[in-house]
Amino acid sequence: MSNNELLRSIPKVDDMVNNEKITQAAQNVSRRVILESIREIIDETRNKILSLDNSSASSANDVSFELNMDKLTDEIISRIESKNQMNLKRVINATGIILHTNLGRALLSNDIKEKVWEIAGNYSNLEYNIHKGKRGSRYDHVHELITKLTGAESALVVNNNAAAVLLTLSTFAKGAGVIVSRGELVEIGESFRLPEILEQSGAKLIEVGSTNKTRLSDYRKAIEKGEAGLLLKVNPSNYQIVGFTEEVTLSELKELGDEHGIPVIHDLGSGALIDLGGYGITGEPAVNESVLAGADITCFSGDKLLGGPQAGIIVGREELIEKLKRNPLTRAFRIDKLTLAALEATLRLYLDPEKAVTRIPALSMMTEPLSSIGERADRLYGLFKDKAKDCLVSLEDGYSQIGGGTLPLQNLPTRIIKIKPEKLSLQELEERLRNGETPVIARVHKDHVCLDVRTVRNEDVELMINTFEEIAWE
Repeated sequence: MSNNELLRSIPKVDDMVNNEKITQAAQNVSRRVILESIREIIDETRNKILSLDNSSASSANDVSFELNMDKLTDEIISRIESKNQMNLKRVINATGIILHTNLGRALLSNDIKEKVWEIAGNYSNLEYNIHKGKRGSRYDHVHELITKLTGAESALVVNNNAAAVLLTLSTFAKGAGVIVSRGELVEIGESFRLPEILEQSGAKLIEVGSTNKTRLSDYRKAIEKGEAGLLLKVNPSNYQIVGFTEEVTLSELKELGDEHGIPVIHDLGSGALIDLGGYGITGEPAVNESVLAGADITCFSGDKLLGGPQAGIIVGREELIEKLKRNPLTRAFRIDKLTLAALEATLRLYLDPEKAVTRIPALSMMTEPLSSIGERADRLYGLFKDKAKDCLVSLEDGYSQIGGGTLPLQNLPTRIIKIKPEKLSLQELEERLRNGETPVIARVHKDHVCLDVRTVRNEDVELMINTFEEIAWE
C-alpha cells in the first residue's frame, strides 16, 4: 500500500467522534478532551505515514497495523482516559521513606476522612462564632487543642513551618539582629536556607560560634554589641553533627535572653507531640520540652512527626502570639478550611496518646514491629514470586528511614522484596511499576528493584498486586 493510499485510509475526526466504542467509553468526558485525543492520535498516525520509507516493507506493515481500526480506536480511548485522569493521584510508597516529601509526607488517618469531607462539601463555621452569633476567628478551632497538648499559653497556625519562622522574624526582628549558631544555619530543602528566610524577613543575621562548637559566651559577646533583637535556636532535624561538638541548650539560652530582655525563638521543625523513645525512636525533642525549657516562641511542622496536614504551628507567650496575629503576613500565610479540619481532627487523636500511635499513619509506620511487617512481606513475596516472570525475587532484611528532614540517623528495621529482572533492565521494570494504574514507587539499588514493605500498607497490597499483573515482563 502506497503512502497516499495509507493517508486516504485515515478516518475523519467526525467519524471517530461518533464511533460507538469511543462514545461508550467516554460518556463522562468533556467533548474537548475527546476531540483533542482523536486529533492527536490521527496526527501522530499521519506523521508516521509521512515519514515512511516506501522501500521498507517492514515499515509499511508497521503503519498499516497502526491503521487497523480496532487498534486505532483503542489508542484513542487510552489517550482519552489518560487526559481525563487527575494529575495528582494516589501512589503506593514502596521506598521505605515514611515522610517522603515528594510523595506527600504524612498520610492522614482514615479516622478523619469523613470529618474533612463533611467540611469540604458543606458550609462551615470557619470564621463564625455560632454561640455568639457573630464573626469569629478560624484559629479558635484548634487553639485550645494545641495549647492543651503543648502546655503553651497561646497558639497560631499558618500554612507551613517556613512561613511560621518568616512571620515570627518579620514581627519581632525586622531591622534588628538575630543571633544564630553557625552550626544551626540549616537548609530546609530545595536550596531554601535559613539565612535567606532571615533576609526576606528584614532581619540581620548575626552568626556566632563555629560549625561544631558554640558556647554561651559567643552569644553573650554578640549581645553586648547592642544589635540583637532575637535569639534563635534551630533544631537541625535533617542532619546531625557528631564528634568534637558543643552547643548551648535552650534553657541556657532562655536565661541569657531574660537577662538582657531578648526573646528566644525555637525553630523546632519536626513537631513531635509525644515521646517516641519507648519505641526506639530518639533524638527529636517534643514540643512540650521546648515550652517547658522556656522558649518564648516555638515553631514546628504539622506534616512531619505530628502526622497531620501541611501546616506551620506557632506556640508561645500570649502577648507575642497576639502580635503575630496583627502582622499583615498572617493573612497571606493563613491555612484554608480543609487544612484546618484535617489538623483539628488529627490533634483530637492525640488526646489519647496510646491510640494516637496506632491511628496516625506516620506514627503507626514508625512504630510497627518487625514481626508485623514480616507477615505482610511474606504474603507479598509469595505473590510476587509467581507473577514476576523471568525474575529473581528475594526477601531480605533492611532498614527504612523516617524522612521529611527528620531524624536522619534513625534506621528502622524492615523487610525488603528485591527483584532482579532477567529480560527487562532495572530501569524498565522501575518505569513500568511507576506507570501502572496505581503507580508503585520503588527504589533501584545496585542490581535490584527494591520494595520496602514498611511503607506498603495493608490496603495497598491488592492494588500493588494488580500493578504487577499489568506489567509486560518481556
